[in-house]
Amino acid sequence: MSFSSLFRRKGYQGPVSDHFDGQRFYLPGNPFEKNRVAVLKWMLTRDKSPWPQKVDQPPQSRPPQSVGTDRVDVTFVNHATLLLQTHGLNILTDPVWSERVSPFASQGPKRIVQPGIRYEDLPPIHMVLLSHNHYDHIDIETVKRLSRDHKPRILAPLGDGPLMREAGVERIEEMDWWQSLPLREGVQATYLPSQHWSARGMFDRCLSLWGSFVISVGDEGFYFAGDTGYGPHFKEIAARFPRLRSAFLPIGAYEPRWFMRYQHTNPEDAVMAHQDLKAKHSIGIHFGCFQLTDEAWDAPARDLKIALAKYQVPERDFEVPQPGQVFSYELRS
Repeated sequence: MSFSSLFRRKGYQGPVSDHFDGQRFYLPGNPFEKNRVAVLKWMLTRDKSPWPQKVDQPPQSRPPQSVGTDRVDVTFVNHATLLLQTHGLNILTDPVWSERVSPFASQGPKRIVQPGIRYEDLPPIHMVLLSHNHYDHIDIETVKRLSRDHKPRILAPLGDGPLMREAGVERIEEMDWWQSLPLREGVQATYLPSQHWSARGMFDRCLSLWGSFVISVGDEGFYFAGDTGYGPHFKEIAARFPRLRSAFLPIGAYEPRWFMRYQHTNPEDAVMAHQDLKAKHSIGIHFGCFQLTDEAWDAPARDLKIALAKYQVPERDFEVPQPGQVFSYELRS
């Protein structure tokens, strides 16, 4: 990461739309306006819970090279990284195998849990889905490594292609909200709204898009939220994708609420999103790997259990995964 890139201002060049004003992207109706004053207030008033330096984890998962058309296997790797396998396709979401998620190699949030799959144990990766350009979601070193070793198609938000092409990453396709692309016969990816924002430097806020994905397998959908606050987009997505088999929803990085609530769901928000989406099953993501905000390391799982009881959702319907844990969904023949 070059120091000068933190000051880069060049943004997406494209037609005005209902979420792009010709210079910056926005979410219609979102009341949140991230600014330096709010960031400074958070920095000066932080009540940061201590996290462990390292967390032991169960044995690593070694996934199969391929999964057929009869099921979808989803492996929780770490943070927002999932390996989804079906129809001979191996798909990664927001892949992070680096030790830090930061513009600097020796500073910034450092992982305390190793990935649930060793990079060397990955099957051939055909597709990479990138939700938005924050460092814990587009880890450029991992994306470069995957591009070199696996040469996958990479689906990225509008405006993030130049970032990766400058790094030597190939086969990038930029997507707008509600755009769908076929991945293989019977499988497609649709890029969807989320309540969030984008930036990698000091002056590039909202110059590229952010969002979520549904991977449609036949008539069933698998929803990857990326990073989001709670909002009406969940019900809109459910209306367009009425058969969501599973949803992968963020449950971490949510304190303090005055600052985080519009951009990060807490466990209670995630349970409401699970219900809005009408998902048969949900898996928590975006927790327990990198300390990004102020809550305790074990708070997401504890708070999720409380929220599930409050909304009378069985714990088997919304699970907190361990790194390397595999969830297998049989498909209708």
